[in-house]
Amino acid sequence: MVLENTVKKNRPYLAIFDLDETLIAANSASLWTAFLVEQEIALPALLAKEQKIMAAYTKGDMDMRSYLRSTLVPLVGKNIAAIEELVSVFIDQKIKPAIYQDGLARINWHKKRGDKVIIVSATSEHLVKPIAHMLGADDAIAIELETLNHIYTGNTKGVLSYQQGKVTRMKAWLASNDTLYKGCYGYSDSINDLPLLNAVDKPFAVNPDPTLAMHAQMKDWTIMDWRHDNNILR
Repeated sequence: MVLENTVKKNRPYLAIFDLDETLIAANSASLWTAFLVEQEIALPALLAKEQKIMAAYTKGDMDMRSYLRSTLVPLVGKNIAAIEELVSVFIDQKIKPAIYQDGLARINWHKKRGDKVIIVSATSEHLVKPIAHMLGADDAIAIELETLNHIYTGNTKGVLSYQQGKVTRMKAWLASNDTLYKGCYGYSDSINDLPLLNAVDKPFAVNPDPTLAMHAQMKDWTIMDWRHDNNILR
């Protein structure tokens, strides 16, 4: 297992979850952009531009840096605390109704076993970290945002947690973590996460896109069908 730091008996497992379209029936970044337009913080033109770029995501060839240059513009000059307040409203209004209850149940299943649960997402940390906390994850890895004197600059920093970047960031996380794991589960819906799923020893394709579904069938991976019942987490 590529992401395994050691294998020993009586150690917990590590459970890695993608976020968008895996634990929630939506893309949190797209919902956020639409929310900012609703709040008149961003212009409607940004939503159209975001949707056009996102169309390439399902094909596995989205230019993530170009996407971020566009979608992070509304954060430029904003205070971290002000954005945190806005994100809290966003989670209540947009994210909680989109949660896959099966996904939440799977997180709880891992936690009852004593496993470590981490969400690894190609969405920015200002959204992923509070969403991960709300879902009960132990930690989260996301695209890191640059700030200066507690103000967002609109730039990113470090390795982007996208495609192979997720594996790179996970390896760095494991290297900085003192816990030793027996093995690693991985859950995702997207072909973009093929590097991550190939790096774990227990891969699961959750509501997979057509390309990932075909790959999962060829590799005899478990395919999970999580239905959205629109129940709001309270």
